[in-house]
Amino acid sequence: MSTTVTLGPLYRADAPRCAELEELLFPGDDPWSAQSFRDAVSSGQLYLAARAGDELVGYAGLAVVAGPPMAEAEVHTIGVDPAWQGHGIGRALLAALLAAADELRATVFLEVRTDNEPARTLYESTGFVVVGTRRRYYRPSMADAYTMRRERAARQDVADR
Repeated sequence: MSTTVTLGPLYRADAPRCAELEELLFPGDDPWSAQSFRDAVSSGQLYLAARAGDELVGYAGLAVVAGPPMAEAEVHTIGVDPAWQGHGIGRALLAALLAAADELRATVFLEVRTDNEPARTLYESTGFVVVGTRRRYYRPSMADAYTMRRERAARQDVADR
């Protein structure tokens, strides 16, 4: 795949494509609907798109659930078209979400299926650690999820800059 992938805002008009990808990526669970994506984009939280030309090939969302001084954020979703997986798109989307969280010095949480080894490996490589298990978290599959946490970015003193 030689097409350049760019990151930018996710739009309400992207909702049908996101829902289509959700069906491909999470068929045994309760994939987000187009309306869920429209609502998420309208929420004012950070939702990003990865595009190869005009084609949406990935998406991600981060919600800030508590502001400074003890900011917290949650990764709500990350998905990459199966045809585009393995090209660093998920990593780039996650990096963009984490950069936004780091601006707030937020601790970041997420849930990931216990059997989703590629995603868990990606999250661990960016500083997430497993802090708990949510039994039967995903519906209707009843699959378990790990809750993972990434501590807030260390404060950088002005003298260090």
